[in-house]
Amino acid sequence: MTTATDDEPERVERQWAVDLFNHVWSLMDKAERTADDDAEMVHAAHASCLHWLHVGGPVNAVRGEWQCSRVYAILGRAEPARHHAERALALCQAHTIGDFDLAFAYEALARAAAISGDTTEASRWVALAHGACEDIAEADDKELVLADLATIPGLGGAA
Repeated sequence: MTTATDDEPERVERQWAVDLFNHVWSLMDKAERTADDDAEMVHAAHASCLHWLHVGGPVNAVRGEWQCSRVYAILGRAEPARHHAERALALCQAHTIGDFDLAFAYEALARAAAISGDTTEASRWVALAHGACEDIAEADDKELVLADLATIPGLGGAA
Protein backbone atom coordinates (compact mmCIF):
# COMPACT_ATOMS: atom_id res chain seq x y z
CA MET A 1 0.00 0.00 0.00
CA THR A 2 1.02 3.57 -0.57
CA THR A 3 1.92 5.68 2.47
CA ALA A 4 0.77 9.22 3.11
CA THR A 5 2.96 12.27 3.03
CA ASP A 6 1.90 15.69 4.25
CA ASP A 7 1.83 17.27 0.79
CA GLU A 8 -0.24 14.71 -1.08
CA PRO A 9 -2.98 13.14 1.07
CA GLU A 10 -5.64 13.19 -1.65
CA ARG A 11 -3.41 11.44 -4.18
CA VAL A 12 -2.50 8.84 -1.58
CA GLU A 13 -6.11 8.26 -0.57
CA ARG A 14 -7.06 7.88 -4.24
CA GLN A 15 -4.30 5.29 -4.63
CA TRP A 16 -5.59 3.41 -1.58
CA ALA A 17 -9.05 3.36 -3.13
CA VAL A 18 -7.66 1.93 -6.37
CA ASP A 19 -5.36 -0.57 -4.66
CA LEU A 20 -8.10 -1.84 -2.37
CA PHE A 21 -10.60 -2.07 -5.24
CA ASN A 22 -8.12 -4.17 -7.23
CA HIS A 23 -7.27 -6.27 -4.17
CA VAL A 24 -10.95 -7.13 -3.78
CA TRP A 25 -10.98 -8.32 -7.40
CA SER A 26 -7.99 -10.57 -6.72
CA LEU A 27 -9.82 -12.08 -3.73
CA MET A 28 -13.06 -12.49 -5.69
CA ASP A 29 -11.14 -14.32 -8.43
CA LYS A 30 -9.26 -16.55 -6.00
CA ALA A 31 -10.13 -20.19 -6.69
CA GLU A 32 -10.21 -21.31 -3.07
CA ARG A 33 -10.83 -18.50 -0.59
CA THR A 34 -10.58 -19.15 3.11
CA ALA A 35 -12.88 -17.65 5.72
CA ASP A 36 -10.10 -15.15 6.44
CA ASP A 37 -9.95 -14.26 2.73
CA ASP A 38 -13.71 -13.69 2.76
CA ALA A 39 -13.46 -11.39 5.76
CA GLU A 40 -10.58 -9.49 4.16
CA MET A 41 -12.60 -9.17 0.94
CA VAL A 42 -15.53 -7.58 2.81
CA HIS A 43 -13.30 -5.18 4.71
CA ALA A 44 -11.28 -4.22 1.63
CA ALA A 45 -14.44 -3.53 -0.40
CA HIS A 46 -15.81 -1.26 2.30
CA ALA A 47 -12.45 0.47 2.75
CA SER A 48 -12.14 1.11 -0.99
CA CYS A 49 -15.69 2.47 -1.11
CA LEU A 50 -14.99 4.77 1.83
CA HIS A 51 -11.86 6.17 0.23
CA TRP A 52 -13.76 6.76 -3.03
CA LEU A 53 -16.44 8.61 -1.08
CA HIS A 54 -13.70 10.93 0.20
CA VAL A 55 -11.74 11.55 -3.01
CA GLY A 56 -13.84 10.33 -5.93
CA GLY A 57 -16.93 11.48 -7.70
CA PRO A 58 -20.41 9.98 -7.89
CA VAL A 59 -19.33 7.37 -10.46
CA ASN A 60 -16.62 6.14 -8.09
CA ALA A 61 -19.19 5.91 -5.31
CA VAL A 62 -21.52 3.90 -7.55
CA ARG A 63 -18.72 1.49 -8.40
CA GLY A 64 -17.71 1.17 -4.76
CA GLU A 65 -21.28 0.35 -3.74
CA TRP A 66 -21.54 -2.09 -6.65
CA GLN A 67 -18.36 -3.86 -5.53
CA CYS A 68 -19.64 -4.15 -1.96
CA SER A 69 -22.84 -5.65 -3.34
CA ARG A 70 -20.92 -8.15 -5.48
CA VAL A 71 -18.78 -9.23 -2.54
CA TYR A 72 -21.84 -9.94 -0.43
CA ALA A 73 -23.51 -11.75 -3.34
CA ILE A 74 -20.45 -13.97 -3.75
CA LEU A 75 -20.69 -14.77 -0.04
CA GLY A 76 -24.42 -15.58 -0.36
CA ARG A 77 -25.48 -12.69 1.87
CA ALA A 78 -28.56 -11.35 0.11
CA GLU A 79 -29.56 -8.52 2.46
CA PRO A 80 -26.28 -6.57 2.40
CA ALA A 81 -25.92 -7.34 -1.32
CA ARG A 82 -29.34 -5.77 -1.90
CA HIS A 83 -28.56 -2.82 0.36
CA HIS A 84 -25.42 -1.86 -1.54
CA ALA A 85 -27.05 -2.49 -4.91
CA GLU A 86 -29.89 -0.15 -3.91
CA ARG A 87 -27.31 2.47 -2.93
CA ALA A 88 -25.60 2.09 -6.31
CA LEU A 89 -28.90 2.55 -8.13
CA ALA A 90 -29.89 5.53 -5.96
CA LEU A 91 -26.57 7.22 -6.74
CA CYS A 92 -27.07 6.58 -10.46
CA GLN A 93 -30.52 8.15 -10.27
CA ALA A 94 -29.46 11.10 -8.10
CA HIS A 95 -26.54 11.98 -10.37
CA THR A 96 -28.09 10.99 -13.71
CA ILE A 97 -25.48 8.28 -14.23
CA GLY A 98 -26.38 5.83 -16.97
CA ASP A 99 -24.45 3.67 -19.39
CA PHE A 100 -22.33 0.90 -17.90
CA ASP A 101 -22.88 1.93 -14.27
CA LEU A 102 -26.68 1.95 -14.44
CA ALA A 103 -26.72 -1.46 -16.12
CA PHE A 104 -24.43 -2.83 -13.41
CA ALA A 105 -26.62 -1.36 -10.65
CA TYR A 106 -29.53 -3.33 -12.10
CA GLU A 107 -27.28 -6.39 -12.41
CA ALA A 108 -26.40 -6.12 -8.72
CA LEU A 109 -30.06 -5.88 -7.75
CA ALA A 110 -30.85 -8.91 -9.91
CA ARG A 111 -28.02 -10.90 -8.34
CA ALA A 112 -29.11 -9.98 -4.80
CA ALA A 113 -32.71 -10.99 -5.56
CA ALA A 114 -31.56 -14.26 -7.13
CA ILE A 115 -29.44 -15.29 -4.16
CA SER A 116 -32.37 -14.54 -1.86
CA GLY A 117 -34.47 -16.92 -3.95
CA ASP A 118 -36.74 -14.28 -5.51
CA THR A 119 -36.44 -15.22 -9.18
CA THR A 120 -39.41 -13.04 -10.16
CA GLU A 121 -37.74 -9.92 -8.79
CA ALA A 122 -34.38 -11.03 -10.16
CA SER A 123 -35.89 -11.43 -13.64
CA ARG A 124 -37.38 -7.95 -13.43
CA TRP A 125 -33.97 -6.44 -12.64
CA VAL A 126 -32.31 -8.49 -15.38
CA ALA A 127 -34.82 -7.10 -17.88
CA LEU A 128 -34.01 -3.56 -16.72
CA ALA A 129 -30.30 -4.30 -17.03
CA HIS A 130 -30.80 -5.56 -20.59
CA GLY A 131 -32.72 -2.37 -21.38
CA ALA A 132 -29.95 -0.24 -19.90
CA CYS A 133 -27.43 -2.14 -22.05
CA GLU A 134 -29.03 -0.59 -25.11
CA ASP A 135 -27.65 2.79 -24.00
CA ILE A 136 -24.08 1.64 -23.30
CA ALA A 137 -21.74 3.51 -25.62
CA GLU A 138 -18.82 1.06 -25.71
CA ALA A 139 -19.39 -2.42 -27.16
CA ASP A 140 -16.84 -3.96 -24.76
CA ASP A 141 -18.68 -2.50 -21.76
CA LYS A 142 -21.99 -3.85 -23.02
CA GLU A 143 -20.47 -7.31 -23.50
CA LEU A 144 -19.08 -7.21 -19.96
CA VAL A 145 -22.51 -6.45 -18.48
CA LEU A 146 -24.19 -9.12 -20.58
CA ALA A 147 -21.55 -11.68 -19.57
CA ASP A 148 -22.11 -10.86 -15.88
CA LEU A 149 -25.88 -11.09 -16.30
CA ALA A 150 -25.38 -14.60 -17.68
CA THR A 151 -23.78 -15.66 -14.37
CA ILE A 152 -26.71 -14.76 -12.13
CA PRO A 153 -27.69 -17.92 -10.26
CA GLY A 154 -30.85 -19.57 -11.50
CA LEU A 155 -31.46 -17.12 -14.35
CA GLY A 156 -28.63 -17.35 -16.81
CA GLY A 157 -29.11 -13.69 -17.67
CA ALA A 158 -32.47 -14.21 -19.35
CA ALA A 159 -34.23 -10.99 -20.24
